[in-house]
Amino acid sequence: MATVLIVDDDPDFVETTRLVLEAHGHEAMMAADGDEALAKIRATPPDVVLLDVMMRSILEGVHVSQELWADQDLRRIPVVMVSSIANTQHAEMFPVGEELNIDGFLTKPIKAETLLKEIARLTGRRK
Repeated sequence: MATVLIVDDDPDFVETTRLVLEAHGHEAMMAADGDEALAKIRATPPDVVLLDVMMRSILEGVHVSQELWADQDLRRIPVVMVSSIANTQHAEMFPVGEELNIDGFLTKPIKAETLLKEIARLTGRRK
């Protein structure tokens, strides 16, 4: 199964997501912000990164995805943005197009089935 890094500053979301992933045979790693995520990714690259958009700053997750894309060794790791930014006053700040190098986008709250299908799609594994 896949190793998934959950990057989010909401401990409830992290715990719920961890429980869903582990119940379905995946290994979960956790990071509460972009700096911690980048350090963990560089130390032990996961199979997939679930990356919140808004953490310490409004677009912190976007900056992390750009850093991953800029690193030839890390850009192969699929990144799924996970956010509720579309439901906030910051929605218009979210970039679209070439500056957003991600492999998927899921809007919070996420159904377990949707999350598992996305992990399977990105890792080439059956659910």
